[in-house]
Amino acid sequence: MVSISTADNALKEVYVGVVANQLNINANPLLAQIKRSNKNIMGKEIVKMTTYGINGGVGAGEETGELPVASGNNYAQIRATLKNLYGQLEISDKAIKSSANNIGAFVDLLAYEMEGLVKASSFNLGRMLYGDGSGKVATISAVDSSTKVVTCDSVKNLIEGMVLNAYAGDTKKNTGVIKVTYVDRANNKFSFDTSLYAGSELAANQVLYVQGSKGLEISGLGKLFSTEDSIYGLSKTVYPWLAPYQTDNTAKEVSDMLIQQALDFLEENTGSQINFIACSSKVRRAYQEYLTAYRRNVDIAELAGGFKTITHNGIPVVADRFVDDDTMFLLNTNDFTLHELDDWKWIEGEDGRVLRQNPGHATYSATLVKYAELICDRPAAQAKICGIKATVTNPFLPSTNAGSN
Repeated sequence: MVSISTADNALKEVYVGVVANQLNINANPLLAQIKRSNKNIMGKEIVKMTTYGINGGVGAGEETGELPVASGNNYAQIRATLKNLYGQLEISDKAIKSSANNIGAFVDLLAYEMEGLVKASSFNLGRMLYGDGSGKVATISAVDSSTKVVTCDSVKNLIEGMVLNAYAGDTKKNTGVIKVTYVDRANNKFSFDTSLYAGSELAANQVLYVQGSKGLEISGLGKLFSTEDSIYGLSKTVYPWLAPYQTDNTAKEVSDMLIQQALDFLEENTGSQINFIACSSKVRRAYQEYLTAYRRNVDIAELAGGFKTITHNGIPVVADRFVDDDTMFLLNTNDFTLHELDDWKWIEGEDGRVLRQNPGHATYSATLVKYAELICDRPAAQAKICGIKATVTNPFLPSTNAGSN
């Protein structure tokens, strides 16, 4: 007979391994290429030494002359705080009891709940990989007080079911839950559940963050390529090698030559061998159009996790919804490590159970957790090409708003 204990054991012994594999390998093409490590963790922080430049104790000389002066490696200490990544699952007591005598129904119940948790976690992990660690998903442009529809600068980081907080500076403005019910991707608008929040405090120029996440997410590519001087506890002014290669925002056509210029710069100046290119779907369509115009073969590669993509001279070119419309990243994924205290685990109570009753409610919840941070050992060995013109519009969106994806 199915019970709370049965559900608890299933979550701990059956589902956690499957979920961890899906989130580590199948959540995002870039994440699948990044190595994971539990080394260099001291308490709640990642502390590791990294080298830059070369050993200077090399030189030529006369047969009886002085030997080169010893000059060892250049070291810098990287320090970053482990971020807390959570996923919450909830099952009602009624649902469990209704499937008590039907093991098939019980299995379906858990499978549906786990599928929803994996989908939500995969979306947010992918978003964080290209984010700046702030948790910001959009900036409000306008609010229609009559229809309760919010217009944003972009909705590419929003999805139905997401729960948000609105901030004006460091002040949280919403007193209720902003739960997204519909995203109008053609017009950069979204609606929210007005039964949970009236929306009266929302206004233009407020910034939307994932609930409880402001300033607490992993340091993704947005952080790596930001204009901020500090990263991993070091100053880019003091250590210029922390600043990756970036082009200006001048409009430019995508081409093999444009990509090769960045590849050559990285190889000549850092010795970097780029093995992963990420871009928006608009830029990928423009690159495909370029290849077709010059009658070049479009080669396809299959990546870890079963992802398939086109390539540039053997380097996979992956379109990701979280990359800005005019942007292409050129990355050496060997320089990235997801440092983690442990793999995805359920938080267990003192009695060893992962399912616990929510106070005052006939529901049970379980929390999936991972303590991790993304570190790039060689930021200067990565590149970002900005200002790429999208020569192909999306036929599924209005021509007047081709900027949406």
